[in-house]
Amino acid sequence: MKIFTDSGSDLPKEFFTENNVELLTLRVDLNGQVYNDVLDIDPKVVYDAMREGVVPKTSQVSPELFLNRFEELAKNDEEGIYIALSSNLSGTYSTAMMIASQVRESYPNLKLKIIDTKCVSFGLGMLIQEAVQLRNQGHSCDETAQTITRMAEHMNHLFTVEDLSYLAAGGRVSKSSAFIGGLLSIKPILHVEDGKLIPLEKIRGRKKAINRIIELMSERGGDFSNKTVGLSHGDDLEFAKEVQKMIEEKLHPKSFEITMVGSSIGAHAGPGTIAIFFTDKDY
Repeated sequence: MKIFTDSGSDLPKEFFTENNVELLTLRVDLNGQVYNDVLDIDPKVVYDAMREGVVPKTSQVSPELFLNRFEELAKNDEEGIYIALSSNLSGTYSTAMMIASQVRESYPNLKLKIIDTKCVSFGLGMLIQEAVQLRNQGHSCDETAQTITRMAEHMNHLFTVEDLSYLAAGGRVSKSSAFIGGLLSIKPILHVEDGKLIPLEKIRGRKKAINRIIELMSERGGDFSNKTVGLSHGDDLEFAKEVQKMIEEKLHPKSFEITMVGSSIGAHAGPGTIAIFFTDKDY
């Protein structure tokens, strides 16, 4: 079984080669130069450019890349599963569905499942990690797809950003809110609902925002003693480790995984973003 995912999963480059996962890259346009996310550009380069006032743009996985990979899967008569970034945040899922349908016209034997996870960043990344484990344990493509779909429905995303102007540039908050928020040091808490970014609350001060996120984690996740918490940061590992300690003190999770928010997601969230991922108590 081949596992495909896109670079919206915010997994490090080495993960894909070490775990035999096929990476489908979104693209990042920085200063007029287009890069394949993960392969051709380091997130730190994007964050440094943003700090200098550059506004990067992103685009979905190219149809040609989908076509090549899906045709290859069909020609080799292999089974595959594509675990995709939320369709409400990117056109990548829709393009994958369209190309798969096109490939089936020439290769009716194409054995490919495509899952719209409604997840983003390391929320998606944690699903990929689970899929790798299931494959390694010998689970079938159908069984893996069922488990990943169920897990995706229970994946929680809670995050806050350091600078509202990046979300304003992407239309996530109004420019006036971003300006006033910057003056008052207001930090929004956002989550993902049905695959969309939804503002939850506005808190004054970064530490207070994190404390409120931890309260929300407790309300939504219940007992964390057997849970892994994913923690992504926008090029601020020092603060991410501080947040880890704060969560450890209050919730005592089984384990943590810390990653950097990748270029294609970070281009919209900006430097200093802190995002937390976990499955809720119903999973």
